[in-house]
Amino acid sequence: MKQLRVGLYIELDLKWFEHPFTFSRFKIKSEEQISTIRGLGLATVRYHPDLSDVAPPPPEGADRDEAAAGAAEAPPPDVSPALLAKRAMMERLKRHREDTARIEGAFASTARTIREIEKNLFSRPEDATRQATALVTHITDAILCAPELAIHVMGDSLGNEELYFHSLNVTMLSMMIAREVQLPAELANVLGLGALFHDIGRKNIPDKILTKIDPYSQSEQNLYEMHAQYGMDIAQRLRLPAAIGAIIRDHHELFDGGGYPGRLKGEAIGVLARIVAIANYYDELCNPLVAAQALTPHESLSMMFAKHRAKFDPKLLQMFIRCLGVYPPGTIVQLSNGMTGMVTTVNTALPMKPMLVIHDASVPRNEAIMVDMERDTDLQIVKALRPGQVPPEVLAYLSPRKRVSYYFDTGAKPSESSGV
Repeated sequence: MKQLRVGLYIELDLKWFEHPFTFSRFKIKSEEQISTIRGLGLATVRYHPDLSDVAPPPPEGADRDEAAAGAAEAPPPDVSPALLAKRAMMERLKRHREDTARIEGAFASTARTIREIEKNLFSRPEDATRQATALVTHITDAILCAPELAIHVMGDSLGNEELYFHSLNVTMLSMMIAREVQLPAELANVLGLGALFHDIGRKNIPDKILTKIDPYSQSEQNLYEMHAQYGMDIAQRLRLPAAIGAIIRDHHELFDGGGYPGRLKGEAIGVLARIVAIANYYDELCNPLVAAQALTPHESLSMMFAKHRAKFDPKLLQMFIRCLGVYPPGTIVQLSNGMTGMVTTVNTALPMKPMLVIHDASVPRNEAIMVDMERDTDLQIVKALRPGQVPPEVLAYLSPRKRVSYYFDTGAKPSESSGV
């Protein structure tokens, strides 16, 4: 124990709740930490030379016995400041898990509402559009009026609701952009309904086209592209406002003129359709029909910015990326302390300081360590990882989800706020 030095990267052979530190493995930052470690009653601690800034001094003959005796003779105070901080962190984690359960419940309820809307759209169109308007108004009011907005990645625990996740994702992400550009509430409601119904024209496309895995032939591609115009026609039949029909028709139009059905370019595309185009494109990259072709959230944003930037309104794309952060929710990351985590929550006001769930085999998955990078300022994200770069047991611990879905919480902190 006398060999402990600031700069050593150590590992404590204790369970996570048996010591006052955020992690069981960490780099020593101060003499105060050394005193706390010596007071834990351990005879020795392990250190990792490759992660340390310094090497320990050569051991002296009686070091081990003296360290053990010293730890036994000088136990730490019953409640040290470090242990109080650990208890406070554990209480925050408890509240965060409660919030997560509440938010996932709201997400599931919203997905079920969308299912009901779509089921009744043609048999009871007035009821369906009234229900859709009420849902979108609720979402709009919550998102636009919140002092801050937290974006959560959702799990796959909603039974057979996956069919409605794309509409929900596109709606939520579109509303996030609407908030960023300070869109008036009445326009945001139009945007929300257009986003919710953007793929309604797919109902007139044969299933064999919609579910085809192999590349489309030219005739199949032409037929698929008709869903944009079909959607506009359905919107008119349902007597939706023309502005909503325009979003539905133009959500595949691209800023460089390479979209469809009208090959519109630049500001000839309405601003609301430009917003939905970004949200739709991103979600299709993250959640394609063939799961093996899915890009991670980080890869999707990187591709949209680096390779496909010309396809989107540059100001809107910049705002979209700023809100999601460089590492959007759902991104697996390597941390500066050598551990692996997943981004679970991003506060749009501080997108570079996300909330992470950390892999630690000694901690049960349902009690996994959560780290708020706004609080843990010493911890940094080194890089994003593809699922294939992560050992299977680590990936299963962090992210069993098959797809990336988002929902929002309103308020300064997830644990201090109410769900949308």
